[in-house]
Amino acid sequence: MTDSTTRPVRVRFAPSPTGSLHIGGLRTALFNWLFARHNNGAFILRIEDTDQTRFDPTALQTLTEALRWAGLTWDEGPEVGGNYGPYVQSERLPIYQKWAQWLLDNGKAYKAYETPDELKAMRADMEARKLPPGYNRQHRNLTAEEQAKFEAEGRPYVIRFKMPLEGETVVDDAVRGIVRFDNDKQQDTVLLKADGFPTYHLAHVVDDHLMEISHVMRAVEWLPSLPVHWQLWLAFGWETPIYAHLPVMLNPNGKGKMSKRNPPLDKFGNVIPVMVHDYIALGYLPEAMDNFLANIGWSFGDEREVFSMAEAQERFELGRINPANSAFPPEKLDWLNGEHIRLLAIDDLARRLKPFLVKAGFEVNTEILLKITPLVQTRIKLLSEIVDLAGFFFREEFIPATADMLPQKKMDVAQARNALQSAYDVLAGLDDFGFASQHTAMENLAKDLSLSNGQLFGVLRVAVTGQQISTPVFETMEIIGKDVALGRIKAAIDTLDNSQQKAS
Repeated sequence: MTDSTTRPVRVRFAPSPTGSLHIGGLRTALFNWLFARHNNGAFILRIEDTDQTRFDPTALQTLTEALRWAGLTWDEGPEVGGNYGPYVQSERLPIYQKWAQWLLDNGKAYKAYETPDELKAMRADMEARKLPPGYNRQHRNLTAEEQAKFEAEGRPYVIRFKMPLEGETVVDDAVRGIVRFDNDKQQDTVLLKADGFPTYHLAHVVDDHLMEISHVMRAVEWLPSLPVHWQLWLAFGWETPIYAHLPVMLNPNGKGKMSKRNPPLDKFGNVIPVMVHDYIALGYLPEAMDNFLANIGWSFGDEREVFSMAEAQERFELGRINPANSAFPPEKLDWLNGEHIRLLAIDDLARRLKPFLVKAGFEVNTEILLKITPLVQTRIKLLSEIVDLAGFFFREEFIPATADMLPQKKMDVAQARNALQSAYDVLAGLDDFGFASQHTAMENLAKDLSLSNGQLFGVLRVAVTGQQISTPVFETMEIIGKDVALGRIKAAIDTLDNSQQKAS
């Protein structure tokens, strides 16, 4: 098994623009990027859009957005250019047509003229005879007369590769070691379609050669196609790259790969997103996502699970990739996201939190946001959680708690009212309304009232925030100020009085 070469390291991430970037695609891009950075090489973005039936005109923007969000900047490719372009395959059609013709001229490929109906009948016949599915090579050895007849009819044709019919294709994969394939079990793959567009098989080999790609790092789903690709390299007589087939991320239950068509579920039955933009919208940090994806199938070492990509790229070698497919652990991602949130500087975290508050319809006062950011930093796992936890700071009008929300565990309405009135009286007499002063005063009051801290602090929290889960009560009151805090406590007392009057 080898991952070394004397050539300069040049790797590529080559997605198809058919929609948003899949989380598995981001992991493939990340591994390529880390390997390039580890080896002072080039990371190239190439857009493989030769399947025009699945082309999505908005996909290129979402792909580049996702990569930039994850910090995976490319050295060559769309929007940045480079010496090996164009980097969009639909802009390279004459190149593929030239090399397909070269294969024809050198007896390495052939024209196949079957109509769709003839191909359908051929497959039905093979199925009836219980033969393996695929193409039966019936046009591989057409006579000159047969070919001339088809040409005279004006039949469209595809160009198929002449796969060797005997022996083995043997490749030393940098992740999986020696892999062997019987040539007689392979297909004569279509290289150029009737519309002049290449298939992936031809296009990626031609592009990887012309772009001087040293390592092809891609998902293990492509491993069955490797013998055709390898034989294409040999047919052209070009220096082969090192192939590394990466493990697939499986559903959390370990059954099947992560798929948008059949969304995976977590242990609570919630749908787990599979597209990168969904994770962005939920408030995951790119640092946490990169850390998480690097942990799936690759080992940082030292039993460390939290690390930066700067640290990871120092250690990233293909030999440390585990070839076994790995389950996607959503709880680990949430934990890592919380860990990375706590590593951020306050002003940086505040900057990242603001868009979620704005999206929720709040007008954000930056000064207040900077004050509450340390309070939420230790409590949230997703950036989006700030809306429910601390959105009340930015509401134009305060939404008070209902009477049934105020009493805490093992408290009745009378106890809750008495606690609030007593707290109001003590807090109103404080000259210093800072956290420490409030906290000491309320701890003493809880003892005087024979309440637990949790009961007194809890009823105060609901009174001043309007919600049962929020930022800590004393820090919150310090931020909103004494007058506002006392006004809300008084309003909560009135709410309890009104509910008692209605009940009686």
